[in-house]
Amino acid sequence: MTMERVARIDTLLRDAFAPTHLLVKDQSHLHAGHAGAQDGLGHFHVKIVSEQFRNTNRVKIHQAIYATLGEMMRTDIHALAIDASAPD
Repeated sequence: MTMERVARIDTLLRDAFAPTHLLVKDQSHLHAGHAGAQDGLGHFHVKIVSEQFRNTNRVKIHQAIYATLGEMMRTDIHALAIDASAPD
């Protein structure tokens, strides 16, 4: 299930933002015993670089990522760390 979640997150973000760099890591194992982990939800870290983020503030970028992940934010993801930027 974990690799399926990572693959789904990757696909959704690639389709929405056409990133030049994208890395999705499942960090659920670091949160064993945490309340969200008990419900089977995952902890993930996303590093994404996209031209679409240029001249956009961090709050709006995070909102766009949350919206893109949509239902997964309720059914699969307990915590999401985001490192997002535009290309240098």
